[in-house]
Amino acid sequence: MREGGPDDALATLSLLDKATEWLATRGRTAQWGADPWSSQPASVRRIRRYAKEMTVRVAELEGTVAGVSILSETPQPYVDSAAEQEMYILLLVTDRDLTGRGVGRALVDDACAQAVRRGIGLLRTDCYDGDGALVRHYQRLGFRPAESIRVYRSGTADTWPCRVLEMRV
Repeated sequence: MREGGPDDALATLSLLDKATEWLATRGRTAQWGADPWSSQPASVRRIRRYAKEMTVRVAELEGTVAGVSILSETPQPYVDSAAEQEMYILLLVTDRDLTGRGVGRALVDDACAQAVRRGIGLLRTDCYDGDGALVRHYQRLGFRPAESIRVYRSGTADTWPCRVLEMRV
C-alpha cells in the first residue's frame, strides 16, 4: 500500500475502464453504463481532480497497481454530511483480474487505518444499489447500510439508486 497522487490518475481510469467492461459483459450497465470512463471528459476531469486534491491510496501487487481508493473527510456532494467527523471513501476500484486476492479488503483496512490516524471514528462510502450485489459486497467488508438515496444523473431526470454505508473504526 502506498500514498498516491496525480501520477496515478491514468492507472485509476484504467481500473475503472476494466471494471466497467467487466460489468457490461455481465449485462450490468445500470451502474456505470458501458462506455469507458477514459472516454468521458467529465469523468476524466473528476478522477484527475480527485487524484490532485484528495487522499489517494494505491494497492500494488508485484509492482502493478491492483486497486485504488480515494479518501476525503467530506462525502460526495449528493450525500449529507454525518453528524460527526468522518472519513469517506469517494472511490474504491480494484483490478478485476485480481478478484479474490483481497485487494478490496486491503484498501478498506487501509482506509480504516487512515481514519484512526486522523482521530476519526466513522468510515462511510456509497455505492450503486440497483441489484444489491455491491451493497452485499460492502457488508462482507464490514460496512452496514445506513440510508438509501436517489441520485439525479447530471442533465437528466433519471435517478440512480444509491446506498450509503458506514462502519465504526
